[in-house]
Amino acid sequence: MIRIAKSDQPGSLAPRIDSITPEAALPGGEVELAGSALGPVAERRPLAVLDGSLAPILLSRPTRMSIRVPESAEVGRLEVRQNGATSNAVTLKIGRLLAENVNPVASPVVDAEGNVYTTLSGQRGEKMPVSVYRISPEGDMDGFATDIVNPTGLAFDADGLLYVSSRHEGTIHRITPAGASSIFVESMGVATGLAFDPEGNLYCGDRSGTIFKIARDRQIFVFATLEPSVAAYHLAFGLDGTLFVSGPTTSSNDVVYAIDRDGTARVYFRGLGRPQGMAVDIAGSLYVAASFRGRRGVLRLPIDRAPEDEPEIVISGNGIVGLAFSPSSSAVVATHTAIYDVALGVEGLRFL
Repeated sequence: MIRIAKSDQPGSLAPRIDSITPEAALPGGEVELAGSALGPVAERRPLAVLDGSLAPILLSRPTRMSIRVPESAEVGRLEVRQNGATSNAVTLKIGRLLAENVNPVASPVVDAEGNVYTTLSGQRGEKMPVSVYRISPEGDMDGFATDIVNPTGLAFDADGLLYVSSRHEGTIHRITPAGASSIFVESMGVATGLAFDPEGNLYCGDRSGTIFKIARDRQIFVFATLEPSVAAYHLAFGLDGTLFVSGPTTSSNDVVYAIDRDGTARVYFRGLGRPQGMAVDIAGSLYVAASFRGRRGVLRLPIDRAPEDEPEIVISGNGIVGLAFSPSSSAVVATHTAIYDVALGVEGLRFL
């Protein structure tokens, strides 16, 4: 949440913005303002102006306002106008569109040069013309890999090789920086999320209920078993080697699991709606694409939070399936059809 210093703007009816939550949003996302004189006056509703365009107002009260970010918004300068007066301006970080016409179903990944990799997953059993796209920091997109049916999870190893799971074939493919693909392992069930631990072992989530551990010599072990997911498992490692796993079920009270190095699973947080892709920052906080109490976007679960602490929404947006942190400390956010860059100012945790 951004907090704004008090102003000396005169006028008892002049609107005032004291804070905005969250500090970042994708086009179409919802944010909440707190302040004064934000409600209707003489049955006239105030106006919310973002980058010179009117933003739809979802709720307007004297000390509270909720708005939807217009699809055309780019910069993020926001002010409220009411009764001939204009509020102070605040800045909302708005996601910059990097690519569209993609179809990720999990988090993207980012290489050391800031290139983003995401999938064109397609319908069940559908072979798309491109399996994995590479997107430059400037938004230039090219086909990076082909011939992988329903590509799902992505992960890089220490040598810069990209690993891609196929939930249709139950395989994990290994792709060189030049785009040459080969099968790394098979028989992974409904293979979804991928993640490497600090020692270079690869983990794969079979959404039917198994987390596999694949050693560097390609030996495969059952690492943990969980409740099956209706969509996919999403994996991310924490500071101490804890494996976090999310996987939406038919419940609206889903959990994120924490699995220790011995494969013992516990509930890390319960109460999310459709939790999907995750990422961890250098402080150890966990970020997850999910909804919580009707608010949708990217949520942060600080590593040192008390059990009663609620998630903090840091990016508002619809249809978000995952995220990753780039070398420039921005968040690369994937929706069902597009990739956005959000200047969040957060450095991601990297083991490799």
